[in-house]
Amino acid sequence: MAVNRVDVTADAAGLLRHLAGKHGPLMFHQSGGCCDGSSPMCYPAGEFRTGNADVRLGDLRVDGVGEPIAVWMSASQFAYWRHTHLTIDVVPGRGSGFSLEAPEGVRFLIRSRLFTDRELAELEATGVMGRAAAALPSAADGVMRRLRTTDGIDDG
Repeated sequence: MAVNRVDVTADAAGLLRHLAGKHGPLMFHQSGGCCDGSSPMCYPAGEFRTGNADVRLGDLRVDGVGEPIAVWMSASQFAYWRHTHLTIDVVPGRGSGFSLEAPEGVRFLIRSRLFTDRELAELEATGVMGRAAAALPSAADGVMRRLRTTDGIDDG
């Protein structure tokens, strides 16, 4: 069975069916901070512009929703999260005014876990890790270089 980077809970799938019925095809962009913390933001498909600075984590296939729901994350954030499986869930509470679920009195959130060694090996064997890593600037490596420089560490 293929390893997915992102999945959805049954509760979130139900909300996505409702939102797709109201708004048509959907997409997610995993917010990197600022006003919404690190919330998964749901938009009508194509409303949030993605580009070379974003990584497509995968597509959610939800029963009762006609089109797959693309899930995106900024490449710089993916540099830190690339070893992590994400599950989109929904909880009571007010989310962002920009995300489609906001008027529903609920908000999407991410539940995460590290990939197992087997899952990481499969992602690497299928080229998924390599393609995604090649598409992003190595933000984590850059931070580590700055820390080494600041701390006076020079490992070559």
